[in-house]
Amino acid sequence: MKTTYIKLSLAAALLLGIYSCKKGEVASTDLEAYATTDSAAVVVSDSISSVASMKVKDKQFIKTADVNMEVKDVYNTTIAIEKSVQELGGFVTNSNLQSNVVSENTYNTSSEEAMLVKKYQTENRMQVRIPTEKLGELLTAINTNKLFLNSRSINAEDVTANIKYSELEGKRNQKTSENISKLKTNKDKVKLDDENMSEGNLQKLSSMNMTDDLKYSTIDIYIKEPQLRIAEIAVTNTTNIDNQYKYNFIYDAKDGFVYGFYLIQRIIVGLINVWPILLIAAAIIYFLRKRKTLKSEQSKIQG
Repeated sequence: MKTTYIKLSLAAALLLGIYSCKKGEVASTDLEAYATTDSAAVVVSDSISSVASMKVKDKQFIKTADVNMEVKDVYNTTIAIEKSVQELGGFVTNSNLQSNVVSENTYNTSSEEAMLVKKYQTENRMQVRIPTEKLGELLTAINTNKLFLNSRSINAEDVTANIKYSELEGKRNQKTSENISKLKTNKDKVKLDDENMSEGNLQKLSSMNMTDDLKYSTIDIYIKEPQLRIAEIAVTNTTNIDNQYKYNFIYDAKDGFVYGFYLIQRIIVGLINVWPILLIAAAIIYFLRKRKTLKSEQSKIQG
């Protein structure tokens, strides 16, 4: 089954009653509250965007938004956005606030103290879910925190046909189940029934996801501060501490004496390990000197 087919067809089970067979009217009371109106279209009064609060009769939209802007204080703006989301009945699915350090230097201010100076820029990437009917209100609340708006995109995907197609696929799945039940029980029937039930479960899962996407809009938010911030952190003067303990004459002299004593021991032990070589060398030297002495005496006698 193709990906497109799965995406369109797996939403049938829970949305089976969305459209009635008569006049194409919306049957689900849960979806009526935010997906339909009596008018052709409604535009949000604060003019944040006609897409954000657009409602069209007998049409259903999955709405998403993306906001990229610069703010005075990322942390305070994050708190304000999270509070607005909560007040409007939404929730935060992701918030990744971080400070990117541009430079870091330590300056000694006394023999014991120093100052760590960091230059950094703070940013946050958030994703929030908000009831679709509150999308325009939240975008307005977010907009009040901006210093500069880099970009903002709002998308309303018309899924009316998708839902109708899902309804038809749900009926097809139900009809297939009825046909399978009429077959004689055997291994093939069990396999067909299992496959059909699996497809039905996937349709239910997709229906739940689509219903959730219709009810809650997703907003991706990226905020950052336009300029670098400076943090001054009092720390210990580590350079002075290092110099203080870097060299100790008495300890190093004592340690050198002990090391020399053990070095002598190692030399002696090494000589003991090679005593056969030393013995052979001594014997060679002895015979060479004796031979030289004999030659010298013979030369005197001949002379």
